[in-house]
Amino acid sequence: MTRRDLLTLFLVGLGVGLAVAAFQSTPGYMDAEYYFATGRRLAEGHGFTEPFLWNYLDDPAGLPHPSHAYWMPLASLLSALGMAVTGRLTYAAGRWPFLLLTASLPPLTARLAFSLTARRDLAWTSGLLAVFPAFYAPYLPVTDTFSPVMFLGALFFLVISLDERPRLRALTLGLLAGFFHLARADGLIWLLLALGTIWLERPGTLRRFPADKIALVLGGYALVMGAWMARNLSVFGTVLAPGGSRALWMTRYDELFAYPANRLTFATWWQAGVNAAVRARLWALNINAQTAFAVQGGIVLFPLILAALRERRADRRVRLALLAWGLILTVMTFIFPFAGARGGFFHSGAALQPLWWALAPLGLERFIAWGTRRRGWAEGQARRVFQGGLIALVALLTIVIAYGRVVGPEPLKPQWDAGERLYRRVEERLRSLGAPPEVPIVVSNPPGYYLASGRPAIALPDGDVETLQAVAARYGARYVLLDPRSTPRGLASLLEDPATAPGLRYLDTLEEVVLFAIP
Repeated sequence: MTRRDLLTLFLVGLGVGLAVAAFQSTPGYMDAEYYFATGRRLAEGHGFTEPFLWNYLDDPAGLPHPSHAYWMPLASLLSALGMAVTGRLTYAAGRWPFLLLTASLPPLTARLAFSLTARRDLAWTSGLLAVFPAFYAPYLPVTDTFSPVMFLGALFFLVISLDERPRLRALTLGLLAGFFHLARADGLIWLLLALGTIWLERPGTLRRFPADKIALVLGGYALVMGAWMARNLSVFGTVLAPGGSRALWMTRYDELFAYPANRLTFATWWQAGVNAAVRARLWALNINAQTAFAVQGGIVLFPLILAALRERRADRRVRLALLAWGLILTVMTFIFPFAGARGGFFHSGAALQPLWWALAPLGLERFIAWGTRRRGWAEGQARRVFQGGLIALVALLTIVIAYGRVVGPEPLKPQWDAGERLYRRVEERLRSLGAPPEVPIVVSNPPGYYLASGRPAIALPDGDVETLQAVAARYGARYVLLDPRSTPRGLASLLEDPATAPGLRYLDTLEEVVLFAIP
C-alpha cells in the first residue's frame, strides 16, 4: 500500500462520515449525549462534573455530581479537545475528533489487511469495507466510543505485527491497553491481552520470563490510567468508578435506574432464583449472537470472515482476536447480561471490527479459488466481479441502514434529532408555565434533556410513585416527563389517565409524552 492509497482511503472515509454527520446536528441518544455534555463541561472549566443524574448506582449526594461514575472519560476528553481547539462549545466542534478517527479507519484497516496478505487489491477491498461500515455507520461520527475503540483495535493488531523493536512494542501495547480502559470499563480486557501477547512470545522456564517487557506493558498502562485512578480514589474512594459493581446484581435492565441503589445486592440477586439468572443469560446470548452475525459480521461478510479465520487460525493476531472476542462475549453475556445485550457487546466488539474487515477478502479468495477449481471460473475476472460486487453490496447496506436510522421520512427534519426537538418543545411549555430554569426535571434521558434545555435533570427511577416522589424530594425536582416508550413499568399506570394520576399534577401532553408537576 502506498501513501497515496492510504490518503485516498482517508479522504473517501471522511467523505462518507461527513455525509452521515450532515443529518446529525445533535448526538442523538443518551450515551453520545452524556459524553458531549460532560466534554462541554470540561471545556467550560467545570471539571469532571455533571448537572444531571442518569442513574443512582453510586448513591449521588446531589447536583452537580462528579461525572463518570459509571462510564469512562475518553470520549468526553476527545469532545472537550475538539471544543478547546476550535474555541467553540458547539456539537460540531465537539465531534470533529470523532470524524477524523472515522476517516482514519479505512487506511488503518487497509494497512492491517496488507500486513496479513501482502496484496494491494485485498487491502483496498478491506479499506473500502471500512468506508462502508453498515450497522456502525450511524454511530462512528458521533461523540461515543465506537470510532475510538475501532481506532485503538486497528492499532493494537498492527503493533502486534511489528517484531523489530520488542521493547517499544511492549510499551505501546501497554499504552493502547490504557487508552482502551480509558474508553470503556471492559477495556481492562485489553491489558490482559497485551500481557498475554508478551508472555506467549517466549513461553518456557521461569528463567526466561520476559519481566522487562511485562514491566513496560504495565508501565504504559499506568501512564494512561494512573491519573484517572487517582482521581477516582480522591472523589469516590475507589480506583475504579463505583457504579459498575452494583450492576453485577441486576435481575432486569430497568434496575440500572434502581433507587436506592443499595437494594442491588448479591442477596437480592440470589433471591430472584437461579432460573431467572439462567434465563437472563440465555436471552443475552441470543441477542449477542444476533449482533455477532448482523453487526460484526455485516450479514454478507459473516461466512467470509469464518472462512478466513479457519485459514489463518495459526496467525497469532487471529488467535488473539478470537480470544478477545470470546472474553468480550463472556463478560457481556454472563457477567453483565443486561448491559451487554442492550448495547455493551455492540460497543465493545467494535474494537475487533478492523480485523474482521481485513480478513473478509481472504474468505472471498477461498470462495473464488473454489469456483476456479470446481466451476472453471476465470480467476482474474471472477475476482474483479466478486470484489466489486461485495463492495457494492456493503455500500448499499450501509446507505439503507444509515438512511433508515438517521434520516427517516423527512430529510429536512432528520429523525436522529427528533428527541432534542421534542425536549425543546417541552422546555418551552415549562417556561410558559413559569417553571424556574434551575429546578430539575425527572426524565428518561437526563443528559439529552439538559443539552436541549440547560435545565438540570435526573433519571426516572425504577419503582412506583412513592419512589419517584422520594427521588424528587432528595434532588429538588419539581417536574416529571413520562414517555410511553421509556417509562418504567412501576410508573406506566400514570399514563392511563394522566389527569387523575395519584401524587402528581397533570400539566400537558405533547406528542404522546406527558408532563406533570410534583406538588
